[in-house]
Amino acid sequence: MITGFVLRALDGKIVVAIGILLTTALLVPALNLLVPPESAFHVPTYAVSLFGKYLCYALLALALDLVWGYCGILSLGHGAFFALGGYAMGMYLMRQIGSRGVYGNPVLPDFMVFLNWQELPWFWYGFDMFPFAMLMVLVVPGLLAFLFGWFAFRSRVNGVYLSIITQAMTYALMLAFFRNDMGFGGNNGLTDYKEILGFPVQAAGTRNVLFAMSAIMLALCLLIASAIVRSKFGKVLVGVRDAESRVRFLGFRVENIKLFTFVVSAMMAGIAGALFVPQVGIINPGEFAPANSIEVVVWTAVGGRGTLIGPIIGAVLVNAGKSFFTGAFPEFWLYALGGLFIAVTLFLPKGIVGTIQHGWNARKQLRSAAEREKGRDADLLPQAAE
Repeated sequence: MITGFVLRALDGKIVVAIGILLTTALLVPALNLLVPPESAFHVPTYAVSLFGKYLCYALLALALDLVWGYCGILSLGHGAFFALGGYAMGMYLMRQIGSRGVYGNPVLPDFMVFLNWQELPWFWYGFDMFPFAMLMVLVVPGLLAFLFGWFAFRSRVNGVYLSIITQAMTYALMLAFFRNDMGFGGNNGLTDYKEILGFPVQAAGTRNVLFAMSAIMLALCLLIASAIVRSKFGKVLVGVRDAESRVRFLGFRVENIKLFTFVVSAMMAGIAGALFVPQVGIINPGEFAPANSIEVVVWTAVGGRGTLIGPIIGAVLVNAGKSFFTGAFPEFWLYALGGLFIAVTLFLPKGIVGTIQHGWNARKQLRSAAEREKGRDADLLPQAAE
């Protein structure tokens, strides 16, 4: 069963993409740890964390592409699932600080001591255990997506109305997490991490392992997403995107199809958030901001929605450009992002990868048509001779 799942997921492009990701997971840490700093091939430790952040963003874009590119659900709230996964990881990292915090309390995080909390809230229980925290990374975003999707999809909310509701959801969560009495650090969020699984978070070895895990999880989620869209379920999924009423008329429960895809996508976004937090060193309510979710849409559109690989490329390229512009021309970054989105919409409506695929398919069709025409002419020659 597992072998069939893997074989169904693989095609040439997916195999190449997974191979590149796994090679990167080995190559970048090797260039950081084994190559001397004076070498031109040495990758600095700060760059390892930066590249790891790009991979987390790529995983988030892949999660959005699964629901937008293949199911037609334009979610403007995927940043909420990303942030919830990040908070689950941040809570685990805060519990690992123990008595090494500023106030030396072995149980309460520093912000709770500062705000005169007397005991640990019940929803923090269990986060001192890594397996429980990793379970919450999946459960919390998945549960929110299930509850939201259960009501939205059964009410047949579609199109721009669904997009607005998802944006309202993430904005409401941002306002809630900004409150100090929520127990998540208020606007300061969770930070000052010390260790993960007993290893110092700031150590070069830990950062390389986190980078490698980001690349491996992106490859795994790409494999899962490819298996979904290349299966019979994936064909129905595309049918829901292109002609939902016809799929419903054929007897499929469209709301269940959307709900399953939405929950899987939210879990992928939660994994991305969990990997993002220890590499960046902080999680705060700003990650819930609707603008962050809109940026994910830009990454996916630039790379090419409905291609799986396109959003990964788009996320890496746009964020690399963001790193450059915010350093060299910080006041022009938002103009550059807006101009990029407009340019892609006007000149590359299918995105980078989508445009390349469209051109390649058109070329193949022209070639096959020419071969058929050549074969037809060859068949007519004997008849003309007679």
